[in-house]
This record gives sequence, structure tokens and C-alpha cells, in this order.
Amino acid sequence: MQQNPNTRALLAVHRAPIAESQQKLYEFLSGWLGGPDLYQQKYGHPALRARHMSFAVTPALKDQWLLCMDKAISTQIKDPAHQVVIYRAISQLAANMVNQ
Repeated sequence: MQQNPNTRALLAVHRAPIAESQQKLYEFLSGWLGGPDLYQQKYGHPALRARHMSFAVTPALKDQWLLCMDKAISTQIKDPAHQVVIYRAISQLAANMVNQ
């Protein structure tokens, strides 16, 4: 997100420094993917849609976020079948965040 000129609008939505957003995403994904519920232990139930309502989440921002997630998934997950399953699930999650 920080290096891709196609995701500048998405980056602008996140508070600087970006490390806090990165940590929260890591903690959320940990539980969402079946690991420890790090996010829930710190902040309570994710209630993602409610937490994102204060942001104008457009289809374009969703697509930018998915572009970033696709790169992360393809870089960090070696099994192509797992990549597909996770990307499909994350795509549905992202679609649910659109509120504009």
C-alpha cells in the first residue's frame, strides 16, 4: 500500500504511522484464519462493518485493499490452493465493508 501508486487513496484513509493499522490487521487475521484471537482479546468483537462505518468505503477503495491483500497472500502463502481459498474469503469480507 505504501509503495504502490495505485493504492494512494487507500493509504490516505489510514492514520500515519501505518504500523498501528498493520498490527491491527495482523491481530484480526490471526483469529479470522483460525489462530489466536489476538484482536478480540485486545479490542473485543471485531464488528468490522460497524468499525468501518466512519470511513467512506467505496468499491474503488475495496479494490485497492484487495490488490494489497492479493500481493500479501501470493507472497506469504506458498500453496496456490490456499491462496485461492483465502483470497475468495477475503474478497467476500471486503465486499461487505463497502458502504458508499
